[in-house]
Amino acid sequence: MINTPGNYLYNDLSRGLPNKRINVSRKIKLIWDFRGPTAKEIAKHHEKHLKDYIVAEKLSLNITGTTQLSSMHSIAYLVVEEVNMLKVRDALLPHRGEVYSN
Repeated sequence: MINTPGNYLYNDLSRGLPNKRINVSRKIKLIWDFRGPTAKEIAKHHEKHLKDYIVAEKLSLNITGTTQLSSMHSIAYLVVEEVNMLKVRDALLPHRGEVYSN
């Protein structure tokens, strides 16, 4: 595989995965789901911890938020650069993730 501008290769040997191409400019939205009658409040509280993590780890992006999907389901999210995704994922254990688009 050939490296191209904006991309680099990594090999995640700890997980036994083959080489993968990472787009340095791509952003990943890490998501935590909260359910129940207090989901909205818990998501907002969790966002405060995500903001603290951004400061403590000196992450380059400062994008967080919450979304109420229904009266019983809310999410908190943190957007990271793909290059940092594995480190943040392993530290914070999000429930899921997706490619972020503005």
